[in-house]
Amino acid sequence: MIEWSADQRELRDTLTPWFGRLGDGHADYDRAARFPTGPWGAVRDSGLLRLPFEAEWGGLDQSLLTTMYVLEALGHGCANGGLNFSVTTHMVSTGVPVQKFGSEELKKAYLPAVVDGSSIGAHAITEPDGGSDALSMRTTAVRDGDHYVLNGAKTFVSNGPVADLVVVYARTDPTAGPLGTSALLVERGTPGLTFGQPISTMGLKASPIGEIFLEDCRVPARNLIGAPGTGFMVLDHVMKWEILCSFIVTTGEMQRRLERCVDYAKTRQAFGRPIGSHQSIANRIVEMRVGVDSARKWLYDTAWKLTRGQNVAVDLAAAKLVASQAALSSALHAVQIFGGNGYATEYGLEAELRNAVAGTIYSGTTEIQQSRIASLLGL
Repeated sequence: MIEWSADQRELRDTLTPWFGRLGDGHADYDRAARFPTGPWGAVRDSGLLRLPFEAEWGGLDQSLLTTMYVLEALGHGCANGGLNFSVTTHMVSTGVPVQKFGSEELKKAYLPAVVDGSSIGAHAITEPDGGSDALSMRTTAVRDGDHYVLNGAKTFVSNGPVADLVVVYARTDPTAGPLGTSALLVERGTPGLTFGQPISTMGLKASPIGEIFLEDCRVPARNLIGAPGTGFMVLDHVMKWEILCSFIVTTGEMQRRLERCVDYAKTRQAFGRPIGSHQSIANRIVEMRVGVDSARKWLYDTAWKLTRGQNVAVDLAAAKLVASQAALSSALHAVQIFGGNGYATEYGLEAELRNAVAGTIYSGTTEIQQSRIASLLGL
């Protein structure tokens, strides 16, 4: 079990008061499917986005584990699940790969604005015909002098409709398989890059997603992240961070939901006694508690192993599987515990249920994680 230091606890305690304010008006943003521009300004002011980045670029030089520890508090405090998702997407999709793999020139040009949140980041991986099969991507990036020329289309780009910077994964060598893919940073306004209309989704409505189209889009070669052909290495690193950071936020959200249900079960009366005294309700709450504890343990243990250079392929897939399924189960239990109130939009639980469904799809579907674990077991 991880023992958090006094400095880590102090950092989390310092940022925690911001998080409740970030959820102000969350139901309105969800209904309008609108990115919360005002709360994003508060995110920037809080310094949250600076956590995992080096001081040279305006960051706070915090480790992956410390970043996760604070992000769990974000999930617990901020009721706007869409904003929470946009925060982690921005942080890990753009800032993390540029810091680890980008040239000094690329870092100097873009990282400060990513770190302070003045430029919103996204990454474009999924294609209309490919889904989770990233190896089949058709988007190409052909070297032409000191530029790459990109052609193709991407869909389900989280933060896409509001992004200033997009990390695009494209084939630079169609004959080289996984070693023929590269990652390039593309600025909004680059000729040949166009953004489609936001895609209407079931949940996470305050975190807009959309399509992008690349037609003879010329991107400076200096915007390559890492060496040519290392796109899948970059993506592998990003996906580790994405799963760990996104789902530790989800864990914080589950903890808040558990606490709401416990309080409600103690005060809501049915047949002359609190509903929590009925075994059927108590059992649901127990399952919620086991789920949040299991998700927390899998995520932190996996992060601990990752920071020590251990192979976490199975752990990561299992952590994502456990956390996403626990979140969905938790949200279903909460709606049922609150009954008619849970079904009513004003309590926010139906929105949390819609958000939880997304967790079984993004960052690799439940089925993909199960197949990955089976494959790694030699099946």
